[in-house]
Amino acid sequence: MEGQRIDVPPGQIATVVTYLEMHAPPNPMPSPAGQWHLTPCPAPDIDWYRSLFRRIGAEWLWFSRLVLPEAALAEALAATEIHVLSDAAGEEVGLLELDRRISGAVEIAFFGLVKEATGTGASRFLMQEAMRLAWTGDIKRVWLHTCSLDHPSAVPFYVKSGFKPYKRTIEIDDDPRLHGTLPLSAGRHAPLIALGAIGDPGETLE
Repeated sequence: MEGQRIDVPPGQIATVVTYLEMHAPPNPMPSPAGQWHLTPCPAPDIDWYRSLFRRIGAEWLWFSRLVLPEAALAEALAATEIHVLSDAAGEEVGLLELDRRISGAVEIAFFGLVKEATGTGASRFLMQEAMRLAWTGDIKRVWLHTCSLDHPSAVPFYVKSGFKPYKRTIEIDDDPRLHGTLPLSAGRHAPLIALGAIGDPGETLE
């Protein structure tokens, strides 16, 4: 039996969003000592934040923060707890955002590394620190979501870190590459289907 299929209009992208949660702190994950440093950033400069967000997320078509007007982005950042991961040389290589607005729960709103830091142990360190920070106070639930456009190891990594999937949704958005938010070269794993002429189903951009 075939499942239901829904056409995604040219100029848009569709992704499967997976939600994961935990209700108790996991066992500590081993991580390289002394190689990484996590620093709180309580009042980030907007241009600096967008630059780091783009460095981390452009390959995976992160765009939600990039399309917000400056005032709206400043308001969003003021509502979260932002931490920046640096390597031993002081280079900024990762971002962690925690949202504590719901009593008793913490959302890991953003968790990511620049490409150069993947496979170095930085993700294990960042997750260990995320758990240490999130499970502070009277917290009963920590959760996050990721999508099928993200790194293919994202869901397995979160499960290994102690999260359990509990929900999936389908999300459809305008393709951020078509309105200049991200370059056309971003997200090579998600072929870009441009708007075509009337009656034309669209064309794939190389």
